[in-house]
Amino acid sequence: MPQPVAFVTGASTGIGFETAKKLAAAGFTVYAGARRVERMEPLKASGVKVLALDVTDESSMSVAVESVLAAHGRIDVLVNNAGYGTYGSLEEVELAEGRRQFDVNVFGLARMTQLVIPAMRAGGAGRIINISSIGGKMYEPLGAWYHATKFAVEGLSDSLRLELKPHGIHVAIIEPAGTVTEWGPIAAQGLLASSGNGPYAAQATAVAAALGTTVNPATATPPEQVAAAILHAATSRRPKTRYPVGASAKGILLLRHLLPDRAFDAVLWNAYKRLPR
Repeated sequence: MPQPVAFVTGASTGIGFETAKKLAAAGFTVYAGARRVERMEPLKASGVKVLALDVTDESSMSVAVESVLAAHGRIDVLVNNAGYGTYGSLEEVELAEGRRQFDVNVFGLARMTQLVIPAMRAGGAGRIINISSIGGKMYEPLGAWYHATKFAVEGLSDSLRLELKPHGIHVAIIEPAGTVTEWGPIAAQGLLASSGNGPYAAQATAVAAALGTTVNPATATPPEQVAAAILHAATSRRPKTRYPVGASAKGILLLRHLLPDRAFDAVLWNAYKRLPR
């Protein structure tokens, strides 16, 4: 059997970076893509091949996928990790930014998937692993755009799982809780810039404080733990459809499943009231 080939998007830091390393250590030929190519240089020491990739640019995506297929004739695993979080009140966040959030988190993921499916279908096998979030099943104040994209990823992935089943292609969803990456502080900075000084300022301060906790390993999930779940989805004979990851992930998702909307609203409301403002 030829060495399996994996393509990881959004691999310049955090989950994508650690996933590329873990897949390479497990024997995959790994291609890592991101806009910030220089941030991926350390991956080369692990045998990872790095590519410039912008998931909002058709040419960038097409060229990257075509180059891998030209070199190997196959892509066995696609990890759709590229994404970011836009936070701020719906009233104050520019519509153009909302569109950009969907372009990266949903349409970029969908287009990368479109590009790899034909080769997977021709080979009768493949794995598509979409990085969602517990935010694809629950919600927060001032997170409308971000949560909307992750809800979309969940629905897209569920439909795709059945759509591709006859062709031997598995689809798995990774649902991390807050992870120790730069994602949280960047989202908090954007939140305060858009809503930190207007009618939503009090909420913005509390939500930004919550987002900022992702820098603390004591309260957030290590990206290596998320990468381990991705490796299982990439290698298991029968991968799970969903992988909640992190100490709080299963508990939060269980609460969301069990509680009526108003009761879950109250849980969130009280949690954010206790945060500094």
